[in-house]
Amino acid sequence: MKTKASDYETSAMKVMEKLGQPLVEMEDWYCCGAVQSLTEDDIMHQIAPIRTMCCAQEQGEDEVVTLCDMCYNVLRQANDRMKDKEDDLETMNEFLDEDPDYEGGVEVYHLFHILKGMEDEIKDAVEMPLDDLVVAPYYGCMLLRPDNVAVDETEDPEIMEDMLELLGVKVLENPKRTECCGSYHTVNRSDIVEKRVEDIVSYAVEEGAEAIVLSCPLCQFNLDFHQRATDFDVPIFYITELMALAFGLDIDMKNHKIDPRSLLKEKGILE
Repeated sequence: MKTKASDYETSAMKVMEKLGQPLVEMEDWYCCGAVQSLTEDDIMHQIAPIRTMCCAQEQGEDEVVTLCDMCYNVLRQANDRMKDKEDDLETMNEFLDEDPDYEGGVEVYHLFHILKGMEDEIKDAVEMPLDDLVVAPYYGCMLLRPDNVAVDETEDPEIMEDMLELLGVKVLENPKRTECCGSYHTVNRSDIVEKRVEDIVSYAVEEGAEAIVLSCPLCQFNLDFHQRATDFDVPIFYITELMALAFGLDIDMKNHKIDPRSLLKEKGILE
């Protein structure tokens, strides 16, 4: 959020302020750990996300909203585990002996949970409908799996499509929208990611997409950066960037490997 995905943070902050629900960054927080442990008896890998819950609790807050899909998934799963398993919560608080006991009273949300209840506000905020832009939505893995943390219907989500339509965007059906981009294999198995990216992007292009829209910083990096190994050159937007443009807000979009500004100028969205 502070480096490669700063375009997402900046646009989200501006969009939410425009909608009258400004986001305030936590005074203190910890890395979520990036991956949720699948081992049932693994408490150690729950410590990082739960320490962030403790931070929210200490700051007098009972709700945490994340922009990153992976952070949402990890924080939500760890938090739900502490709420559901009293023994695990007790063990966790023994580990966190220098921190106040976590009481389990914090709820974790993704930005989509907030936006889903603001359809009227979003529609009213649109100053420049993006009605000449054709996009394919992409959810990836972390927003929809497992079922208990999914922000929408796991196999047939519509939340992103609904928001894009409020912006005037022409939204294509994208059966590849819930497939994995390769995730953190980008670190040491870029060949896997390149194959996934080519499959996802090629289908979107064949269906007529001019851009792909998503909300995950890692998905954005993979689909954006690893197109270098393909014959494609498709801009990868964060949904908040398109919202900001439709709202008439000024954003930089400086961290895109594939510069989206030529497409936006062609469509008359940017001068």
